[in-house]
Amino acid sequence: MTIRAFFRTTAILCLLLVNTLFSSTLIAQNLGQLDQITVYGPSLEGNLSKDNPERNVLVYLPPGYNADSEKQFPVVYLLHGYTDTERNWFGLDRQHFVNVPNAVDAAWRAGAGEMIIVMPNAYTRFKGSMYSNSVTTGDWESYIAKDLVAYIDANYRTIPERASRGLAGHSMGGYGTMRIGMKYPDVFAALYAMSPCCMGANMTPSQEQFANALATQNDEQLSQADFGTSAMLASAAVWSPNPDNPPFYVDLPYKDGELQTDVVARWVANAPLVMLHQYIPQLKSFEDVLIDAGDSDVGIAATVVEMSAILNAYGVAHRSEIYEGNHVSGIHERITSNLMPMFTEVLVSQ
Repeated sequence: MTIRAFFRTTAILCLLLVNTLFSSTLIAQNLGQLDQITVYGPSLEGNLSKDNPERNVLVYLPPGYNADSEKQFPVVYLLHGYTDTERNWFGLDRQHFVNVPNAVDAAWRAGAGEMIIVMPNAYTRFKGSMYSNSVTTGDWESYIAKDLVAYIDANYRTIPERASRGLAGHSMGGYGTMRIGMKYPDVFAALYAMSPCCMGANMTPSQEQFANALATQNDEQLSQADFGTSAMLASAAVWSPNPDNPPFYVDLPYKDGELQTDVVARWVANAPLVMLHQYIPQLKSFEDVLIDAGDSDVGIAATVVEMSAILNAYGVAHRSEIYEGNHVSGIHERITSNLMPMFTEVLVSQ
């Protein structure tokens, strides 16, 4: 090839690449098509944190979506964890412990059914929404189960029925999966909570746990706070909001050195291990419920075991597993080997 021919060929390839990037977003060497969209949430309007109700959402469409313009597909709504984002999970910003398109593609190559994967951005002023309902952060339960589902059904070729929708998530997203699933069993047919955080209730928290959170007084300090401090404030924002207590509009379990038992009670009421006793009929209605965690995921593995025991006592059909690993080590592989096969089996497809 001459130098002139080389440059001509290179120019043509660059033009093709540009055309690809400006049409629909394709992930290099992946089977599916990635749509980067925004979905407005009326449920998030007026939140005191002033987080934008217009949320970024990633939608991963299966290979058959464009191949057959008439075919409809089941949908799995996937929820990311605390301090995380949907872009991290899809490999758009940096190397991460999971790459959803790669994990899903591996499952498709192994024979998993085609489905649409949807992940919203739930990063907030407090670095995470906890997928809960609060005047401080907005009603994230309704945003996921109502606003987001309605938008996806209206704008994509879904099968707009409960039997064809699944809900899954990791860590904070696993907590959100159990919380939203129990409250909206009419929307989702199956649940998969991976390493779900915040399941248990602490009725006697120590003041030391909240020392840094109590000392955090503005957004600059909040942005620089460590994980534990931020998590305490994020939890307060959704489980003990106070519209009369700026700048964060939260109440913490300690004030002036005294334990606030009413605040503690509100936190306890939001723990799935406490909540689930009120939602047994709803939990029995699911086609499948799967909860798991790594054996070295300190604290979380124990709550998975405890939840499984409670569900067994009530006769709720489910699956639970404690596998070898930590909080993040097995998530990529479990999307391929557990999540996709599970929803392939239980979600109704065409």
